[in-house]
Amino acid sequence: MNNTELRLIDANLNRLREGIRVVEDIFRYVYNNKEIASKLKDLRHKSRIDIYDKLLNSRDIKNDILKKSTPSEQSRDNLNSILIANFKRAQESSRVLEEVCKLESNNNSEVFKYIRYELYDLEKALTNITSNSK
Repeated sequence: MNNTELRLIDANLNRLREGIRVVEDIFRYVYNNKEIASKLKDLRHKSRIDIYDKLLNSRDIKNDILKKSTPSEQSRDNLNSILIANFKRAQESSRVLEEVCKLESNNNSEVFKYIRYELYDLEKALTNITSNSK
């Protein structure tokens, strides 16, 4: 893979794990739900590609043309809106990873497809829990 492809993977792996982590922590610390938090933790740990050094070397924060937050990213209405935003972030990133990994490894692509579908299922179940407790 070339440096730009690695940079794309690095950014999306970070987004994926960060999005899952926010949802995981909501269910760990706010809802004290060990089962859901553990499921999310497992998905986060599956969100790996074993080329850490290459990914880190491809990182170029200084030249990221869209690193500034948009107004919609700068505020949230409640815990449910945080949950939804982070589910979407993780789902979108897993889709990018699923596609880009097809360039090198169908195995990695299938892992990210699995994660994406698990996130879709969890989003449906978990937003019902949080929307009922606003």
